[in-house]
Amino acid sequence: MSSTTSTRPTIGVLALQGDVREHVAALEAGGARAVTVRRPSELAAVDGLVLPGGESTTIDRLLRVFELRDDLRARIADGLPVYGSCAGMILLADRLLDGAQGQETLGGLDVTVRRNAFGRQVDSWEEHLPLTGVTDGGSPVDAVFIRAPWVEEAGPDVQVLGRVGSGPAAGRIVAVRQGALLATAFHPEITGDDRVHRHFVAMVQERD
Repeated sequence: MSSTTSTRPTIGVLALQGDVREHVAALEAGGARAVTVRRPSELAAVDGLVLPGGESTTIDRLLRVFELRDDLRARIADGLPVYGSCAGMILLADRLLDGAQGQETLGGLDVTVRRNAFGRQVDSWEEHLPLTGVTDGGSPVDAVFIRAPWVEEAGPDVQVLGRVGSGPAAGRIVAVRQGALLATAFHPEITGDDRVHRHFVAMVQERD
């Protein structure tokens, strides 16, 4: 692992599938040195990691192909700060509902996540959400949901940061934190608002 500084930690973005470039840009804007991660040696060199959105079943398969799964599970268990957006939230969940046959998660977050809970891609939508610890005293974030999951159930040590505010899914949990792990059901990396990424950079700095 690299030497974390108070100003510029090295944070990786898992670069197997999904919004990799967008997360790299948001992390750089948030004060981190962002790098892509495809190999175990690259994973070993980062202070934190982003699991991007994409297709969770594909990412699960590619983690095995690139021989990253076991090392990543070990680093999560050892306290590596990880932020998962959309598919990344699914990968961090200890329990999964409506998963594909044979699909497994990395685990770490004591939550039950329902895959594709909001429906198909044509059901994608946006909402302005306040997030505890992220938007305190400021404007809500523009949360973009694309074939998004939600948290069906959260364990006692999980801090709920955000819930859907309106519509048929009102009250559903869409942002959580547990220790060094952060997850959102939405995609802040595509909105130009880097506050979620700044929050994660601060989390990584806290672990130094």
